[in-house]
Amino acid sequence: MRWQGQAVQESDGAALIPLKGLMRSVRTPEFEGVTFHEVAAKTALNKVPGQSNMPFSWTVNPTRGCLHQCVYCLSPETLILMANGRQKLLREVAVGDRVVGTQLDGKYRRFVESEVQAKWGTEKPAFRVTLRDGTEIVASGDHRFLTDRGWKYVTSPESSTERSGQRPYLTVNNRMMGFGLGMAPEAYEAPRETDQYRRGYLTGMIRGDGMLVDRTYLRSSTGKPYRVTIFRLALKDEQALIRSKEYLELEGIGTVLKPYVTAGLTRPMQAIYTSTRANHRAITEMIEWPDDPCLEWRKGYLAGFFDAEGSYSQGALRFTNSDAKMLSHGHAALEALDLDGVVEPANARGIAALRIRGGRAAHRRFFHSVAPSIDRKLNILGGALKSSSDLGVTSIEPLDGVQKLIDITTSTGDFIANGVVSHNCFARKTHEYLDLDAGRDFDTQIIVKTNVAQVLRAELNRHSWKREHVALGTNTDPYQRAEGRYQLMPGIIRALADSGTPFSILTKGPLLKRDLPLLQEAAQQVPVSVAVSLAVLDPELQQKVEPGTPDPRARLNLIRSITDAGLDCSVLAMPILPWLTDGDERINALHAALAEAGASYVTTGALHLRPGAREWFMQWLAREYPGLLGKYRRIYGGGSYASKDYRHWLADSARAARRRHGFDKPTDLMWRERSDPDSTLSEALGSGQGALDAASAPAQPALF
Repeated sequence: MRWQGQAVQESDGAALIPLKGLMRSVRTPEFEGVTFHEVAAKTALNKVPGQSNMPFSWTVNPTRGCLHQCVYCLSPETLILMANGRQKLLREVAVGDRVVGTQLDGKYRRFVESEVQAKWGTEKPAFRVTLRDGTEIVASGDHRFLTDRGWKYVTSPESSTERSGQRPYLTVNNRMMGFGLGMAPEAYEAPRETDQYRRGYLTGMIRGDGMLVDRTYLRSSTGKPYRVTIFRLALKDEQALIRSKEYLELEGIGTVLKPYVTAGLTRPMQAIYTSTRANHRAITEMIEWPDDPCLEWRKGYLAGFFDAEGSYSQGALRFTNSDAKMLSHGHAALEALDLDGVVEPANARGIAALRIRGGRAAHRRFFHSVAPSIDRKLNILGGALKSSSDLGVTSIEPLDGVQKLIDITTSTGDFIANGVVSHNCFARKTHEYLDLDAGRDFDTQIIVKTNVAQVLRAELNRHSWKREHVALGTNTDPYQRAEGRYQLMPGIIRALADSGTPFSILTKGPLLKRDLPLLQEAAQQVPVSVAVSLAVLDPELQQKVEPGTPDPRARLNLIRSITDAGLDCSVLAMPILPWLTDGDERINALHAALAEAGASYVTTGALHLRPGAREWFMQWLAREYPGLLGKYRRIYGGGSYASKDYRHWLADSARAARRRHGFDKPTDLMWRERSDPDSTLSEALGSGQGALDAASAPAQPALF
């Protein structure tokens, strides 16, 4: 059927939300369930970030997956934990903001700083997930959260093409990971900066850390009295100091900011001063205890008291002071906010502490409700992901109609939403690096840069282009089935060769055979590297772990065709699966088959189970090879990488097989294995093109 007759109409609702350069969206029975979005690209060359482990600096990606209609979405009113310890509504979060994500550290998952790399909105059906502590989260059915049993989608799949057993989803038997909110998010109310809030803040700050002097002295020379009035507030944290100065000015009290110097001071401090009697009198009157403080005054008082005398460390949030009245007003203010405070006994120096009970959920609610100034004191980074909150799921309710939802991409692949760990799409801010963990849309929404060859030629002809190596196929396979229709690669190859730019291609698609004559011509002009991805020889096992991709025999024939054409062909044998494709005999057999096919060099790498992919794989393993679950847990523990001992064994076994079959002298530097078996090259190269061919994917996402 001709594609010209298959354009998707706006009424179909299948086109992506506003996409720059979109010309049309196309469906065809040949690719059932797939929508191709044809765009006019403005750029073709993509710069690889300098901190990347990739052994090249530039890539070209003629197609891309689902980047603007990610399925992982949350309500705009969701509270996101920022890296400075504060919480911000998701609708207010912007690209470039720093939020809190998580990262595995040995057996523990810890809170780390994460950068927001992309943000977009959509409208779709949503669900309200309620937890036992009162936390509520509104999310799409395809959103994932971290639970005590791994990453779980909100609901089971709705599509009849998916089996529910292939998708882990939330039930009332699950418990979320994080600390929660302790209540519905609408009960979280940030303070309003009213007159009463400001006066409460200054009361807590000045009574906690300020100095007010009004004394009469006798001059030594004449014996006559003279009066001294001084107000001073010295702090090492300028955030609170500047806030106090501004609040005083709003009360008509001017102060001077200057350095504070005193004996024994280990680090410079700033202070605000005033010495007028009128200012002294105004400050004294302003910080008198009110008879019936309002809620905003109490919030301000707690913020000022915490900035002056509060601390947050090792999971404990305390205010310390020797003034029983300060502690009493603090305790009453906490009660007014429905927070549980307890006054601990005074120490030998007469200093007592007011501590907030309830764990991280109560602490985060306190910070959000009173808004202290000092970011340093709110820090959660580096702490382990653990909580005493009851985050068990009590209900998952569908909401009526469609909801406006928002998603963000972060550098860690997750963030903290309403106090629980939330998964996000893996599309990067430029949408150049893709990961199958983003879900089935990767395989069903394909963006095609129909003018990529023309744009690339123009970029390569610029005087500034230095003819650096360009890699194709590191993010998505350039020879997936759709290439047969769009035929973008011939133009790309000609543009690179004509400009004198060396390039490499990584693929698992036999469609590359079509362009072998063109690659032969290009190799006469520039260095050309070709690599094929093949790690599993058993066709049955290969279709289990990479369903829908070309089988091993087709890939071996592709290698043979490449070498018959006089081109070197490296092979990326990744990932090696413990107990399934490893062992000296299997690794030797793989190298023997690759040598017989004419491969130039073989790079091996152990299976890498990054978050998200790990949960899919372990579920697949439990279904297909349940006897291996315990062994995998011993090798991988709670992390993404196989143990160092395993990786060293694999490196030794592969090295021996390479020598045995004549691969000891690599000829293709682009795809050669690094000498260090702990290298992350295999992860870097496998993170994108190790995925399924986008247009030929089955309902189940690939495992790697």
